[in-house]
Amino acid sequence: MSDKEDEAEPQQPTGPVENAWAIKMPEFKKGDMKSHLMEKSSFSVMFPKYREKYIKECWALLTNNFNEYGLKADLDLIEGIMTVATTRKTWDPYIILKARDVIKLLGRSVPIEQAVKVLKDDCTHEVIKIRGMVRNKDRFVKRRQRLIGANGTTLRALELLTGCYVLIQGGTISAIGPHKGVQQVVQVVKETMKNVHPVYLLKTLMIKRELMKDPNLKSESWARFIPSFTSKNVPRKKPKVTKRKKPYTPFPPEPTERKIDKEMEEGKFFVEQEAARKKPKKHQITEEKRKEVQEKQNAKRAKAFVAPIEPKFGADQPKGTNNEVDVEALKKKVKKKAQKKKA
Repeated sequence: MSDKEDEAEPQQPTGPVENAWAIKMPEFKKGDMKSHLMEKSSFSVMFPKYREKYIKECWALLTNNFNEYGLKADLDLIEGIMTVATTRKTWDPYIILKARDVIKLLGRSVPIEQAVKVLKDDCTHEVIKIRGMVRNKDRFVKRRQRLIGANGTTLRALELLTGCYVLIQGGTISAIGPHKGVQQVVQVVKETMKNVHPVYLLKTLMIKRELMKDPNLKSESWARFIPSFTSKNVPRKKPKVTKRKKPYTPFPPEPTERKIDKEMEEGKFFVEQEAARKKPKKHQITEEKRKEVQEKQNAKRAKAFVAPIEPKFGADQPKGTNNEVDVEALKKKVKKKAQKKKA
């Protein structure tokens, strides 16, 4: 190797390093991989229906970015699936994992201009799931709104301080940017979900940013410059009636006195018992009444089973019939009929 080539390539440190973020990683260029990939790798990601129009419009731009790395991308609008795969022209073995992250971010409503940045070596992403960090839904919504701020001011300040693109949607937060910036975003999000206001966290980031500019403070502790925010418990309203704690005793409490025991002590129990003996008992009176009512009911039911008195009828004879015949009356009747015929 010549002297010019030695000057061009920076020497990598072999021992411990003070600032690891300042080290520049060597860029993986086209031609560093001598042969093509032996196996084909592919990833598929589903996207929601409302993202179909946007993905269809920007798909040509996405395929152009993938073609630079020798990747092949397919879009299935019927099934709602985006697929990316390697080809024989792929010259970066790790680019397929970055391409998978790109289509995953596209399905999460991230614009293509920001999602394509993940393909670069100095850029990464993180999808933070915040829904499970807070159990109560109302508290979750309030703490998520703190991250956004009034008209998105808090979110915009976080993006400026970290140099990342942050998208809050539903129960997830997507962050895209440099490695250190994404790490700071994750820390701010987690602390906010633990009921720490993001304004305090942003103030800490601003102080650290200014302290980094001073070379004299590199070897000193920054604890005296960074404010410490202690969580304050809001005093709750005390109940009106406060129960006083009884002195501790190892013995169990005495059993409560029964009503009969109290009456026996006063002598009332025996007086009432004597009076009850003299008076007829209620249950005896009720028993007699019940028997009377029962007898009346049985008498009413027995009437239905008594046969009625049937009328007596004589032999069947026609009215006005006698065994003796009146001869004189019969003669007169015959004479009348004979006289009518003559007339």
